Amino acid sequence: MTFTHRRTGVPEKPSLEGLEAKWFRRWDEQGVFVFDRSKTRGQVFSIDTPPPTVSGSLHVGHVFSYTHTDAIARYQRMLGKEVFYPMGWDDNGLPTERRVQNYYGVRCDPALPYAPDFIPPTTPGKQQIAISRSNFIELCEQLTAEDEKAFEDLWRRLGLSVDWTRTYQTIDSEARATSQFAFLNNLARGEAYMAEAPTLWDVTFRTAVAQAELEDRDRPAAYHRLAFHQADGRRVAIETTRPELLPACVALVAHPDDERYQDLFGSTVHTPAFGVEVPIVAHKLADPEKGTGIAMVCTFGDITDVTWWRELQLETRPVIGWDGRFTAEPPVGLDSEQARTAYARLAGATAHTARERVVAMLRASGEMEGEPRPITHAVKFFEKGDKPLEIVTTRQWYLRNGGRDIPLREELLQRGRELVWHPEHMLVRYESWVSGLNGDWLVSRQRFFGVPIPLWYPLDGDGNPDYDKPIVPDTALLPVDPSAEAPAGYTEEQRGKPDGFIGDPDVMDTWATSSLTPQIAGRWLKDPDLFERVFPMDMRPQAHEIIRTWLFSTVVRAHAEHGVLPWEHATISGWILDPDRKKMSKSKGNVVTPADLLVQHGSDAVRYWAASGRPGTDTAFDIGQMKVGRRLAMKILNASKFVLSFSDVPEAAEVTEPLDRAMLAELAATVDEATAAFEDFNYARALERTEQFFWRFCDDYLELVKTRAYGEHDDEAGTGSARAALMTAHDTLLRLFAPVLPFVTEEAWSWRAEGSVHRAAWPAADELRQMAGGVDGELLATAADVIAAVRKAKSEAQVSMRTDVARAVISGSRAALDRFALVHADVRAAGRIGAVDQQVGDGTLTVQVSL
Repeated sequence: MTFTHRRTGVPEKPSLEGLEAKWFRRWDEQGVFVFDRSKTRGQVFSIDTPPPTVSGSLHVGHVFSYTHTDAIARYQRMLGKEVFYPMGWDDNGLPTERRVQNYYGVRCDPALPYAPDFIPPTTPGKQQIAISRSNFIELCEQLTAEDEKAFEDLWRRLGLSVDWTRTYQTIDSEARATSQFAFLNNLARGEAYMAEAPTLWDVTFRTAVAQAELEDRDRPAAYHRLAFHQADGRRVAIETTRPELLPACVALVAHPDDERYQDLFGSTVHTPAFGVEVPIVAHKLADPEKGTGIAMVCTFGDITDVTWWRELQLETRPVIGWDGRFTAEPPVGLDSEQARTAYARLAGATAHTARERVVAMLRASGEMEGEPRPITHAVKFFEKGDKPLEIVTTRQWYLRNGGRDIPLREELLQRGRELVWHPEHMLVRYESWVSGLNGDWLVSRQRFFGVPIPLWYPLDGDGNPDYDKPIVPDTALLPVDPSAEAPAGYTEEQRGKPDGFIGDPDVMDTWATSSLTPQIAGRWLKDPDLFERVFPMDMRPQAHEIIRTWLFSTVVRAHAEHGVLPWEHATISGWILDPDRKKMSKSKGNVVTPADLLVQHGSDAVRYWAASGRPGTDTAFDIGQMKVGRRLAMKILNASKFVLSFSDVPEAAEVTEPLDRAMLAELAATVDEATAAFEDFNYARALERTEQFFWRFCDDYLELVKTRAYGEHDDEAGTGSARAALMTAHDTLLRLFAPVLPFVTEEAWSWRAEGSVHRAAWPAADELRQMAGGVDGELLATAADVIAAVRKAKSEAQVSMRTDVARAVISGSRAALDRFALVHADVRAAGRIGAVDQQVGDGTLTVQVSL
């Protein structure tokens, strides 16, 4: 190996301060991370970077997982790959809407006209101001632009090697066009369909919710024992946690094998308080062990109600509206005066209030047996919502995802098996989710800031929409907004008029757009040449809790549209845990924002903590680990200054001394292990192994070799060997650390070489082995053990490490002594040892020191 050593600007006192601003600015100026699109697909490593949700601020969990991705990106770049590493901003959907509502004190009312001169209040009041949809969207765009700038500044300080010339939004024009184009393709192939059916509904946001967005939360409740009546006066008792749904009751159901109710199947009972006649039916989902073994079927109390209603072909009596309140008019079937009078007491009430009123009626009539029995049970919530979900009948758009199509489900399960998972066991989560699907993907949402469903519907002469004949736009005109634009062949004056049209009022689920991030980032529609170079992508990094949403939905879209997996590898990050071992989340109020951490400890130190977390493993937030990382970063600077103090390394210098070769042999093994770890996307193992060697290098090898490196042995070849070995190790270690500690390694690299360490080649173990010449790496361990024993003796004697040692007696096996003989000169110089006696014995070396 030859050296073109350039020692420039090594500071007298190396410091970590200011490195971030210095280097991310320099990287920008020099275009170090700009993607070279001239490279062919085989020369490219492309990353489907997670677009963070733009809804306030990033937290330390983002820093944790994005550091993992960046370490892999930097490694791949050093392998010679051209890395496609864009950044997106996920700015549509409910998180943005909620932030805008709270930030400006406004709410969206689509019925209001656009106000071109609207200025939001400087200080939001208690009552939110109603504004038009167009005004609301403008505020969403304005606030997300500000948030995105703050996010980018933090990512730059963290050192993400993103190509900042390639950013996208999930709500910008190109993303909307891509999402709408893919939806229209789904529609044309029969994968998208509309259906009117019972729908999980969030009453706060007044929008449908998909299965993937559900969250079970334990809530207190109570079983109420109610008495239904047969014509002969016989009572049939049921237990329910939702007595307020009595007016929605359409049947009682028991298990077909339950002996207690065999004589009741096929008969009818009257509901308490309302007196409505309902049948008693049998179904295998009824649980004989739950309550009294017979349950009331309401439309709709829960998912099981929907199943019973569908399979038993029962009547429909909806009572709860989109706002979560009981409808003003009773449903069909509540026709008697008794039923209508009872219902009138519930009209307009919330579920909670209606429950209190129904219980009061039942107590008064004597149809509630005993007092409510308190329990705690799991209740379904929208993951971003605060109130339990209701089930209402609505018209929605769905995408086929294997929930009802078994052959498609098997195809998607096979796709999961084709994907390379890091760690491997995360495949189980994917398979569990896909196997447990009970319906197709509900993709329409009744919200405002999102990608519009790109369809209109013709109206007949009576003004009724024909949903079976949607009006589809010319794809060349995408994106379109059916709420603000008329379809071809119509004028705006025909909106909502007989023989005119209506636009679909809904937007797509945010995942319906985010599931297309490979297509959006790769510019599928606008730049086919680029898309061909980056798709299918190499890597999808993400958290494990969104395997069921983002990962699965992206597989569904790529499978349908392209017939392939969207990427080859999925790298899964764990959660960040607080000191109580609980997941950090904004909703729990236990998150840590990273800006102060990056300032206080330095970006490399924070990255060190993040990269120490193994793939897929939950990791504790640990300031102590950041302090360790900062110490490591500082040691790299100081060690670099020391190594570079030997400025004269002849180009012909060779590594000849056994100790130097042993160090390089051990370094070669380190390179092998770090490389294998990175190839398995295990940045944590690569860092761990590199750090282990680095401290041995600093604590042992530098101390052992420095007198020879300084030329004190009067051995020109030995001095050249030491300096060449030092330079080789320094060069190699900077490159090994570079993916995780980009700032400190770039700083030290700039003291010795032109260009960026992040465009330098990844170290080659074979080249190091060739320099080592077959010397046993154990030689370094032997020398380190002896010098450690000498240091310990001096420490116990409470004398300076510079104190001379009169005599050292080294004993051990013949092989151990032979190894020591090869390094004894360096050990004696480092330990200031005079005479050395060697005694052949058994086992490993032991050292006795006479001061």
